Amino acid sequence: MNPAWALLRLASPQLPIGGYSYSQGLEMAVEQQRVNDSDSARRWISDQLLLNLARFEAPLLLAHCQAAADQHWSRLQQLCDEQRASRETRELYQESRQMGYSLKQLLAGLPELDDAAREVLAQQDEPHLALGWALAARAWNIAPEDALAAWLWSWLENQLAVLMKTLPLGQQAAQRLTSELLPLLQQAQRHAAKLDPNHYGSAAFGLSLASMAHERQYSRLFRS
Repeated sequence: MNPAWALLRLASPQLPIGGYSYSQGLEMAVEQQRVNDSDSARRWISDQLLLNLARFEAPLLLAHCQAAADQHWSRLQQLCDEQRASRETRELYQESRQMGYSLKQLLAGLPELDDAAREVLAQQDEPHLALGWALAARAWNIAPEDALAAWLWSWLENQLAVLMKTLPLGQQAAQRLTSELLPLLQQAQRHAAKLDPNHYGSAAFGLSLASMAHERQYSRLFRS
């Protein structure tokens, strides 16, 4: 079977986990005029990629995928606990929990998930996104590095979809932004892959503040 199909399946917006219901603070950044055109959108997404995802979210997700691939279940549980504790706002916590729950429901009904992974999944009362992503990658024989690439791509695609609905940003402008941001996506992936676990961490105060404000935003398109 062509391995690209599994990768496309994991990164697809049709994966029924509700990722496109969330903006991760970007909708509030637009509301506050911090993001108001293509240039400011590029700065916001670039900062997210290099100062947050590359330093913490991406290496942590990669570690989940590697632990699942290696059947290192105790390590995977430790990483799950760290990921759950790292959610700074109610909105970010609920986002990860909801998508993790949806992935659990999806994987539980698929024949590809092996018994060991199925048992790990069943033991989780509140599986978060990183765990579900790692077990999906294991079920579909996707290498950890490729699973990380799929997650980064889906994150970028989601951010651009938010911009097209809130600025609004046209499709051609979104494609130009994609061309400009893909090198940074690659940079974030490479940094995450080589980062020492003792150095995981970021301090994305702007994201946290935007997320907290978005929870109380009067009129919004995306979930809080």
